[in-house]
Amino acid sequence: MLVVETVGRIRRAYFVQHRTIKAIARELKLSRNTVRKVIRSGETAFSYSRDVQPRPKLGAWATELERLLAENEARPKRERLDLIRVFEDLRGSGYAGGYDAVRRYARARQRRHGRGLAEAFVPLSFAPGEAYQFDWSHEVVVLNGATTTIKVAQVRLCHSRMPFVRAYPRETQEMVFDAHDRAFAFFQGACARGIYDNMKTAVEAVLIGKDRKFNRRFLRMCSHYLVEPTACTPAAGWEKGQVENQVGVVRERFFKPRLRFKNYAELNAWLLDQCVSYAKAHLHPEFTGRTIWDVFETERFSLVPYAGRFDGFHALPAAVSKTCLVRFDNNKYSVPATAVGRPVEVHAYADRIVIRQDGQILTEHERCFRREQTIYDPWHYVPVLTRKPGALRNGAPFKAWILPGALGRIRQKLSGSADGDRQMVQILNAVLHDGLAPVEATCAEALAAGVFSSDVILNALARQRQPALPAPILTPEALRLQHEPIADCARYDSLPSQHGTI
Repeated sequence: MLVVETVGRIRRAYFVQHRTIKAIARELKLSRNTVRKVIRSGETAFSYSRDVQPRPKLGAWATELERLLAENEARPKRERLDLIRVFEDLRGSGYAGGYDAVRRYARARQRRHGRGLAEAFVPLSFAPGEAYQFDWSHEVVVLNGATTTIKVAQVRLCHSRMPFVRAYPRETQEMVFDAHDRAFAFFQGACARGIYDNMKTAVEAVLIGKDRKFNRRFLRMCSHYLVEPTACTPAAGWEKGQVENQVGVVRERFFKPRLRFKNYAELNAWLLDQCVSYAKAHLHPEFTGRTIWDVFETERFSLVPYAGRFDGFHALPAAVSKTCLVRFDNNKYSVPATAVGRPVEVHAYADRIVIRQDGQILTEHERCFRREQTIYDPWHYVPVLTRKPGALRNGAPFKAWILPGALGRIRQKLSGSADGDRQMVQILNAVLHDGLAPVEATCAEALAAGVFSSDVILNALARQRQPALPAPILTPEALRLQHEPIADCARYDSLPSQHGTI
């Protein structure tokens, strides 16, 4: 079975490197039919079963090893044990793994605490379209009058130094997908390689050296855009130094003094304008006399063509309560009443929530990032009103429901009637079958005629649903009568006088 890593390698080799199917099959030791299937299908993943990989042996002993290393560092230099002795002490406690895992853990711990040896660095150079770097930063702004800590996705093309910045409420995986799509759409393409730190939304496990176990959904995104992901060494920020530098520049130039906006949409539109203005105003550090924007315009021709939006969402199963609500991320979203009693799947995007059942979309809501909120769509509850029309007056989904135009005026007219709720429910149910526009037009006609009864409105809708009269049949000339009968009802008045009284 093909794993997503292999699918990504096949797609990049064919679409980016322009290699033949035969060469790809020989290199990856696959059949040509398999390679051809991946290329022609356009899919980024195929179904397969995978065994669960066991955790490394050191995982259960990491706490004990950390204690031994801390105790060893607290000793005077002359009395400190070498790493072999620490390893032997750990084995005496029951550790069954090898020394190499302990050595790697200790070296990584040294780097984290800044105790490693000083290192020299080599300046890096990237070809046009070769790579981009991605990172997150945390900034403070004032949104809708409230001081808010936002998460800012930062993307930088390594050759042209062109920046892209976008703000989000969180750093979740769907936000990562959305940031990549918007960045590639702005750049009008992607690079052959993406450089990341070991963020949890992309990397599930850090293995030996540069080997990583990437998240499956993240790999599917990279395969869609024909990008090869590369993860940095832990605690080695210099490996993506360009975007690290960009974080400081953006913080100093864009977010000081503190920004004030009504919402994220206004903030992100302003940030995009600032990225373009910054690129047009600043010279490129390597190309004398050319701005970042000029170099970026040239690099666009070397980018991998933009592949369109990746369907990046976070999926989660959920249950539907008897009040037609689905709970997700500490908020509740309404669904149609027909979905009650069966499980649904929530697809969370960066800006919206899509709820599916049996593979079909039930409804969509704008995503809410506040906590303990309930987002209603009153139309989801209209079928329930047929059994409980009184709920139209006191039901929570209908409290602030503003009906459009004539439909709203009909509701006001019926509110004073004894059975006004029942009549209004009948009209609302007609919307589910006939559509909002025809019902609203019929309500406008009824109001113009000075009536607002549900019976009148429903009768008018029923007449509209009747099929149109068939077109008249033209009589052929050969069948036309020579002497067509004359309709004259007065001829019947002469019958009693000619034939007697009947």
